[in-house]
Amino acid sequence: MSQTLAQKLVARAAGRGTVTPGEIVTCKVDLAMMHDSGGPRRVKPMLERLGAKVWDPSKVVVITDHYLPAYDDESRKIIRIARDWVREAGIDNFYDAQGICHIVLPERGHLRPGMFAVGGDSHSPTGGAFAAYMFGVGATEMLGVLVTGEIWLKVPHTIAMDFSGKISPGVSAKDIMLFLIGRFGLDGGQYQAVEYRGEAIRKLPMQERMTLCNMTAELGGQTGLIASDGVTQEFLKLKDPDPWSGDPDAQVIAHHRFNATDLAPQVAAPHSPANTKEVSFFENIKPSLAYIGACTGAKLEDLRMAAQVLRNRKSKMRLLVAPASLRDQKTAEDEGTLKILLDAGAELLPNACGICAGFGEHLLPENMVAISSTARNFKGRMGAASSQVYLGSPYTVAASAVAGRICDPREMVK
Repeated sequence: MSQTLAQKLVARAAGRGTVTPGEIVTCKVDLAMMHDSGGPRRVKPMLERLGAKVWDPSKVVVITDHYLPAYDDESRKIIRIARDWVREAGIDNFYDAQGICHIVLPERGHLRPGMFAVGGDSHSPTGGAFAAYMFGVGATEMLGVLVTGEIWLKVPHTIAMDFSGKISPGVSAKDIMLFLIGRFGLDGGQYQAVEYRGEAIRKLPMQERMTLCNMTAELGGQTGLIASDGVTQEFLKLKDPDPWSGDPDAQVIAHHRFNATDLAPQVAAPHSPANTKEVSFFENIKPSLAYIGACTGAKLEDLRMAAQVLRNRKSKMRLLVAPASLRDQKTAEDEGTLKILLDAGAELLPNACGICAGFGEHLLPENMVAISSTARNFKGRMGAASSQVYLGSPYTVAASAVAGRICDPREMVK
């Protein structure tokens, strides 16, 4: 029986040879990831009420990223709860102030092709870039996982997003996702598995693949998946990789085909990622802030994109840069990428979710117009409800900062 990549991953976790979309199965969890916001402060009191302990501390990863840097009593308390709980629960895989969870998790070697994982955050589908089945769960579901090491799942159908050709210079995975969300809407993924395929996808570096799977959340999918290959092997430094891919003749409920060569930079207008059009529609918009941050917009590859545009140029507006992880920031510093950003006038912010999660001292004030590399621009998410956030790729955000208006980055990266 031919199986999609999603079916193969779920079948393995369920201890089955095959599974059929629509049936309910119980899956053993290989890894559970939590952060400070939805993690220990939520599950600790529930575990205590049950008198229960974590089923396997070695399979739990906790990362602080939302309430950092702690600057008030509430944030300091939340971070303290996380630090105390991992010690009490015997969890060694604790990464404190190292960056955003979705970036730190794979860079520290916790994801492998074939795994079945859950995360206490909606952008947990990022793990699918590594051919791991990973999706977000709430605190109550996470409690069940922590106690039993299992979770039930309705086997998903697969929606294939197939991109042939080659992405043009100045266009990125963020543009692919904004295009798909604009085309199919916030529920276009139908809470199924969305698999990204095709020549253009295979050519993407790993962190660009992470952007695709990450923003499957905005597309409305349960998880985003990309079959493993040499790019996966190299990024994870796998000596003997276990290749994971679907069968070519496996049935999918939809197979959408696009030519990546034709794709122009995309911008999403307030207040939804689905309000997407080509960048040229917004060239009269003049933001006063450019923000390069978040798990979907400030990884090393994202910083490099921005640097391609900003080299030997100056920003005409306030430019904030919050590298997604401390390791990525260090690499960017060592290779000179960070210096290009700073020389262009960027202000460096901590390696945390920050403005994207509506936290910190840099939230958008009343009536602020911003262009951002984040994944969401919902009303009031990044600050005042009267603020307006336009979404774009790091290329587009950087080009707009230089031009003083929303700008097609292809003019600057030729």
